[in-house]
Amino acid sequence: MLELKGIRQVFRSGQDQVVALDGIDLLLDRGDFLTIIGSNGAGKSTLLDVIAGVLVPTAGRVLVGGLDLTATPAWRRARRIGRIVQNPLSGTAPTMTIAENMALAMKRSGRSFFPALTKRRRRQFALALSTLGMGLEHRLDVPAFLLSGGERQALTVTMATLAKPDILLLDEHTAALDPANGKLIADLTEAHVKRTRLVTLAVTHNMEQAIHLGNRLIMMHQGAIVLSLEGEEKSKTSVGQLVELFSRRHIVDDALLLEAAS
Repeated sequence: MLELKGIRQVFRSGQDQVVALDGIDLLLDRGDFLTIIGSNGAGKSTLLDVIAGVLVPTAGRVLVGGLDLTATPAWRRARRIGRIVQNPLSGTAPTMTIAENMALAMKRSGRSFFPALTKRRRRQFALALSTLGMGLEHRLDVPAFLLSGGERQALTVTMATLAKPDILLLDEHTAALDPANGKLIADLTEAHVKRTRLVTLAVTHNMEQAIHLGNRLIMMHQGAIVLSLEGEEKSKTSVGQLVELFSRRHIVDDALLLEAAS
């Protein structure tokens, strides 16, 4: 479903250049949920930017469902690729209601805006929100700015899957939340992914979350994949073992060490 072939991303500033991605090869099938860990500057978010179309790679190809989307801009990929970022405020239009925000998500999937606000659509939105267990299905006419951070991020996850993308990108989407809400959103996300069988890539500094979410894990360092785990091997790996693997490669990252100690 998603294939990256020899992805290389080089940023240039005058005579200097920084290699952010150095020959990334990756193949993910429908239903694969990949967590991505690594030190700051390892290339994790840059990798998501390349997949989303925010960046055109210096070299290599991005294929989705066999189609070469390497040079396709982000707005054209939006129907096929959803993305959720760290800040809960970024995923919704604050002055628009819950229903209107969800209607915009439907529009991104190619549907017109106004039909999405019919009674039938509102019932559809309420049904989708009812699976969250937050009571948002009874608050369709409430502006998004009145929601808590956890509620807004839960709404964002629902909106991303409403558009029925092929791929979901999560860029530390629980990092700005308190631990309880972070776990709730992580669990909701995993349930959505299992139900829809999306190809999902999640960047995280939380190593426990990286182990327990999804079926595959990669560690990145200096733009390269230095470790790949999947299936039973991934699920049986401990946080301590991941910290040891970082240490063996002389990778130091305060955020990761703090996660390990917490």
